[in-house]
Amino acid sequence: MRTAFLTTAFSLFACTVSLAQTEPPPYLDDRSDAAAIVKSFYNAISRQEYARAWDYFGDQKPSKDFQSFVKGYENTQSIQIVNGEPGAEGAAGSTFYSLPVAFLATNKDNSEQVFSGCYTVRQVNPQIQEPPFHGLSIEKAQLKASEQPFEEKLPEKCGDGPAPEPRDAVLEQAKKAFAALHAGQCESITPDGVSPNPETYTIAFRRASSSEDEPESHARLFRFYCGMGAYNESHVYYLYDEVEGLREQQFAAPELDIRYVDDNSDGKVESMTIIGYTVDDELINSFYDEATKSITSHAKWRGVGDASSSGTWIFRDGTFTLVKYDVDPSYDGEINPETVLDFHTGP
Repeated sequence: MRTAFLTTAFSLFACTVSLAQTEPPPYLDDRSDAAAIVKSFYNAISRQEYARAWDYFGDQKPSKDFQSFVKGYENTQSIQIVNGEPGAEGAAGSTFYSLPVAFLATNKDNSEQVFSGCYTVRQVNPQIQEPPFHGLSIEKAQLKASEQPFEEKLPEKCGDGPAPEPRDAVLEQAKKAFAALHAGQCESITPDGVSPNPETYTIAFRRASSSEDEPESHARLFRFYCGMGAYNESHVYYLYDEVEGLREQQFAAPELDIRYVDDNSDGKVESMTIIGYTVDDELINSFYDEATKSITSHAKWRGVGDASSSGTWIFRDGTFTLVKYDVDPSYDGEINPETVLDFHTGP
């Protein structure tokens, strides 16, 4: 049971800092959120950069003076820490984050001690500050020693403080999948592998195999911005439901054999024939319409938009199906698309 809980906690929060290393860990100085600044604090302790560790605290310092603070860590050899989700509460121009933590301290004589409790981290509203700017700072730490195993001591929340925001595990899974598969392809993914927040939609539907008295099923659609060219913007989609889980969407599209008079692509179109089908993992200039439960795309072949391709994929029975495709293959300065496939308006 303990092993299972520890695995879950580390997997769930992914905020473990280990200082038990023969070499100092890589330098980490991150004040982007409550968990990051606490991790940075222990990174400074592990590297014996005590002035940096001291500076993570705001006006209320953890000891009466810096020398006492350093002395408090002189016997520390290593620390393992795990944190929960922070609660947030605003007051007087500041936001206070209450971060549950538990950590295992190993001393230089190899004795161990478990502590748990809460860190309070403060963010003064950046919009009301004047120079010098003050970022996130640790306000205080309330920790108690415990005889219980380390993996069982992570508090669910901090005292009477605000409850943490509920985690959206499916959204986090979708963001990780998008970042892992499209890093280097989509400009919206940062160099360190962080994906943007997608637009999200919930789709209620009934499966063809369901009886009328069964409740509706629900799917979640995630639309990730990928990148932008001179006149086109691309998106990647993920779909989740409880039966099939999370999967990236692949959109069927016709493969066309387009022939021009005298092989001149700037001239008249001689013929346009579907010779097969392909799939795309990106859609151009696409949108999801909640009213019709359909995704449409419109890819311009050049900036003036006189040549283009457009598709419509409708959601039914738990998946998106291609139902209409229009193509304007002529570079004639006019917008005159032809429908090459239409299952959407037929009888």
